[in-house]
Amino acid sequence: MSTLTVRDTVARRRKSDGGAFGGLPWTVLRLHRTALLLWAAVLLAGVGVLIWMYAIGADAQAGLGPCAMPATDTLPSCSTLEALNADETYGIGLGLTGIALSCLMFPVAAWAGAALIGRELESGTAQLAWTQSVTPMRWLTAKLAVPAALLTTGATLLVLLNVWARRDDNPNLVGDWYNSSVFVSTGPVAVASVLAGLALGALAGLAVKKTLPAAGVAFAATLVLYNVLDWYRPSLWPADTVTGRAALHLPRSSLVLEHGAVTDTGERVGNNLACIDSDSAADIKACMTRSGLTDFWATHHPESHFWPLQLMESGVLLAVAGLATVIAFRLLRRRTP
Repeated sequence: MSTLTVRDTVARRRKSDGGAFGGLPWTVLRLHRTALLLWAAVLLAGVGVLIWMYAIGADAQAGLGPCAMPATDTLPSCSTLEALNADETYGIGLGLTGIALSCLMFPVAAWAGAALIGRELESGTAQLAWTQSVTPMRWLTAKLAVPAALLTTGATLLVLLNVWARRDDNPNLVGDWYNSSVFVSTGPVAVASVLAGLALGALAGLAVKKTLPAAGVAFAATLVLYNVLDWYRPSLWPADTVTGRAALHLPRSSLVLEHGAVTDTGERVGNNLACIDSDSAADIKACMTRSGLTDFWATHHPESHFWPLQLMESGVLLAVAGLATVIAFRLLRRRTP
């Protein structure tokens, strides 16, 4: 009788474990079902808002165009456009969505440090699992793989919908491409930052082994990473340099890094805004004569640098995520038999 009981218990364990790895993902999902439901709610809310933004996008663009009182065959009524007020709603909606997507790494890191890893180490749940049929390495693999898959899928969906909802990317409505929240939320950087937050949070949980301290450490680490990348982003790809009159009248779509001038002695002076408000060639020539200048130059990132900058920053974030993951596994191996 006892032999049958033992065999039945072993069989149930093997079935629940799913062989080498199969049952662990379901265990992770059941254990963190509250976080799963919250993530599903965030996705549904984000999808709903972005579909709404796309729906009012045409009215928002019309609200920025010319109008007439009364309406004509070619121009809509100004009173109708003012009543719709779609441009303000559209801009605010996309702006808040962009901020939420660009800051998604912070709550992910805090959750990973506190609930995903720290709480289980603090309560002893992880150590109990390790004494059963789950090795520490497989435990951590499942802990990282399952949320990574769900976060990557969800964040990618939101980024694609955000780009779709922005329509023709009118900067007067949706902001310039180089604005921090706009840049992060319209490309793979948003997805890579979420994965970096997950990895840093898991590492913080393993290092601290306490729920609240781990959340604080994870949040602080991602905050430092976010600000460092935000500060050094223009340096991730070589900027273009233009000279002459073009340096004084760069398009709005350019991220201007520095304006400079060349003096009559041949010295290059950076951050020199002399003559930048001159309109005509005669005004520029007169200003150069008064200021003792012979030429102008400016360094900038044109809009064509969006994807190189996106790919470089995504690479940095994925490298951070990979490094944090490797350190986490090595730390766990050192602390377990």
